[in-house]
Amino acid sequence: MSIAYLDPGNIESDLQSGAKAGFKLLWVLLGATIIGLLLQRLAARLGVVTGMHLAEVCHRQYHTVPRVALWLMVELAIIGSDMQEVIGCAIAFRLLSSGRIPLWGGVLITIIDTFFFLILDKYGLRKLEAFFGILISVMAITFGYEYVTVAPDQAAVLRGMFVPSCGACGSAQLLQAVGIVGAVIMPHNIYLHSALVKSRKVDRSNQTEVKEANKYFFIESCLALFISFIINVFIVAVFAEAFYGRTNEEVYRTCNETGSAHLDLFPLNNQTLEVDIYKGGVVLGCFFGPAALYIWAVGILAAGQSSTMTGTYSGQFVMEGFLNLRWSRFARVLLTRSLAITPTLLVAIFQDVQQLTGMNDFLNVLMSLQLPFALIPILTFTSLPTLMNDFANGLFFKVGGGLTVLGVCCINIYFVVVYVTQLGSVWLYVLAALLSLLYLGFVGYLTWLCLIALGLSFLDPNRNKEVASNILMERPMESES
Repeated sequence: MSIAYLDPGNIESDLQSGAKAGFKLLWVLLGATIIGLLLQRLAARLGVVTGMHLAEVCHRQYHTVPRVALWLMVELAIIGSDMQEVIGCAIAFRLLSSGRIPLWGGVLITIIDTFFFLILDKYGLRKLEAFFGILISVMAITFGYEYVTVAPDQAAVLRGMFVPSCGACGSAQLLQAVGIVGAVIMPHNIYLHSALVKSRKVDRSNQTEVKEANKYFFIESCLALFISFIINVFIVAVFAEAFYGRTNEEVYRTCNETGSAHLDLFPLNNQTLEVDIYKGGVVLGCFFGPAALYIWAVGILAAGQSSTMTGTYSGQFVMEGFLNLRWSRFARVLLTRSLAITPTLLVAIFQDVQQLTGMNDFLNVLMSLQLPFALIPILTFTSLPTLMNDFANGLFFKVGGGLTVLGVCCINIYFVVVYVTQLGSVWLYVLAALLSLLYLGFVGYLTWLCLIALGLSFLDPNRNKEVASNILMERPMESES
């Protein structure tokens, strides 16, 4: 679960946040992580109390059409996340080989390493979790090394983290703040976490044991997200201290003095430096030596490799839950990896690393759009007394969760609108308007069901329960067990 907060998409959002806004947006990162923690708590509670993960609950509670539509949206998010992991690994291999491994070569290598994880999976979930722990440690050490090397102002880090302030932020910085929320809270991670808790044995007939399990899963989530938050802070602080406010010309001069082979990345002008995962590694090498570049690449590689398997697991649980299909993990990986690698490979062959980074930005927008299809169902089902019994959300979580979901969805819709308007194509505006009507209609339908579950509709309680039974296909738990 921690890995999904450290994938290449998150890392790119972190470094751009530091380079564009300095330390000003660290409080946004902290807030997004706390919101993510509360959502993960709901996901874990659903799995612990019901013995089913979110996709399985969607299968039994929603009718066929919304269920299939939900499945398609979540699959789209998983494929988009998988593409980001492939892009991150390809860029890492290019940096580590000093350009000798082409981008398409790095993409192809990621096909092989996926099957290595499948072999490792045969030795049991605990060993796989231990391997993930090693990869997270690699990220902590590599990005921690960059943090120590750059030595950012600790007072500025703490001030940016705990004192919300963006009064002088421009449109680019505000857009970056929105992007942080979209990158941190991943839709497929909600589905994944609700399934992973089932790997622990809990006696669901014992209410005390269920309550205890919920408590310890929440503590575990706090620890996991604290570690991922610290690593994200390392990345933001490094680029805030070293590259905030720098121009392309400054970077060009420094890279020229160090004999860098990547001078073409920095045009000779006084425009503010814009960085991505690839350029970030290059500028670190120019300013802090080759070791900083290679250590950065190792951290990116660890992030891409580890998040590969989370996408695989998410896809497995989502397909089995929504469609009740039992594919082998090999067949599942072959399908999703092919869908993710094919467009990425074409871009890597016929374009350059800049277009690959542009694809990464587009994928962040795509996953922002999919967010309501995880947040609304998890809030809906954890609020149903017929499903959660005594562990249904109380008033605080109903109101707070509803406002959180509304806020996150509005933020991400704003992010998407700004992204589309920057493209400047009339045909894209028309297409976006048509798709938006369908999208908002489906989100509105799910929201209506959520309001019924929350007990906030205008119907009287008895009528409300009757409508919920008709729409959400409420069935007693015993029918599944």
